[in-house]
Amino acid sequence: MENNENTTLKSNDADTSAKPTDAANAAKTVDKSKSQSDAPPLLTISTSPHIRDNINIQGIMLTVIVAITPAIVHGIINFGMNAFINLAVGAISAVLAEYIWQKAMGQKVTISDGSACLTGLLLAMSISPLLPAYMVAIGSAIAIIVAKQSMGGLGFNIFNPAHIGRAALMVSWPVAMTTWTAMPGVDAVTGATPLNVLKMEGYEKVVEMFGGQEMMYLKMLFGQQNGCIGETSSLLILLGGLYLIWKKIIKWHIPAVMIATVALITWVFGPDGLFTGDPLFHTLAGGLMLGAFFMATDMVTAPMTVKGQVIFAAGAGAITALIRLVGGYPEGVCYSILLMNSLTPLIDRVTKPRIFGIGGKNK
Repeated sequence: MENNENTTLKSNDADTSAKPTDAANAAKTVDKSKSQSDAPPLLTISTSPHIRDNINIQGIMLTVIVAITPAIVHGIINFGMNAFINLAVGAISAVLAEYIWQKAMGQKVTISDGSACLTGLLLAMSISPLLPAYMVAIGSAIAIIVAKQSMGGLGFNIFNPAHIGRAALMVSWPVAMTTWTAMPGVDAVTGATPLNVLKMEGYEKVVEMFGGQEMMYLKMLFGQQNGCIGETSSLLILLGGLYLIWKKIIKWHIPAVMIATVALITWVFGPDGLFTGDPLFHTLAGGLMLGAFFMATDMVTAPMTVKGQVIFAAGAGAITALIRLVGGYPEGVCYSILLMNSLTPLIDRVTKPRIFGIGGKNK
């Protein structure tokens, strides 16, 4: 009996001594599970997009506005109060047009994102400083209402809004759109831009007008030429474009390929036979630099893939060169980009990357 009682007491003592150990283990398990639940998950399953960035639409638009500011300031200095008024009217009219449309349609007002302001500025940069202010306002309204809001708003427009506004103004008031400020040796009414002179009087006249070929290159580079408000200084536009590439707002493929295509074609098909053209002149003249860096790179209306962007830029450059060389207009940047905008959905479809595991050969 005593032995049995001792055995029973020992077992009870063992059970009693084991209970704190079990409780401690349980507490450790709970603490471990809590720490695991607090730790970040190794794999998160969610819908796309999977790659995110802190920059938003407002930040992108503000960055682009900063990039074009030097060219805008130069345009105001070069052309005076007319340029300032047209730039202000273009931006304000675009913002008002978007506000009125969104209020009328019962939509959320998004003028604070800066996209309408940027559209108005780009439109004003691509027109003559002598264009009447009411025409600038109409162009901005067309750009916002017809080309952007009627398509569904930002992100749904097929064509570049600023170029739609410019094309509408060119069709409606061609004389006013091609009337320029006075330039030595050239009639301001018939056309005073280097491309206009090239189209009507030939390359020799352009060189003579600038006082020599080297002087022509320097003046076109630093903005001592006639033209639209924001396109005269190729150097400032180039610096703004490089700034956007550095900030990763745009990629280099579209501007590089578009400019190179224009330079190549205009060099090959020169005025005096094959390989007699002046590619540097065509690179610095007109709205090529402005269009290549700030219009063709529009992330909404340009293709998504790099291969598609190269095709898009090459097509825009080829059409620009074709219009300049044999077309009725001296400049073709606006229409070339709009034509390639219409092909962007097809280009995206053709250059769409193949999904992994689809399209291979069946064994």
